[in-house]
Amino acid sequence: MHGYCEDYMTREVLPHWSDAWVDYNKTKVGYEIPVNRHFYVYEPPRPLEEIERDIKNLESEIITMLGEVTA
Repeated sequence: MHGYCEDYMTREVLPHWSDAWVDYNKTKVGYEIPVNRHFYVYEPPRPLEEIERDIKNLESEIITMLGEVTA
């Protein structure tokens, strides 16, 4: 891994900052892309009344289906 860092430093960094150095104890391979920071779009939650209505509708559907199975 030292070769990649040294090549990059020689090519990209040292021409602009001659006393730059690499701490090889902190180097890693790869990088992290913070997906949420770039692509997340906040959607506020639905109103509580709407959620309650959906739950009650689902409960009545479940009761109806259970009635059909146990009858």
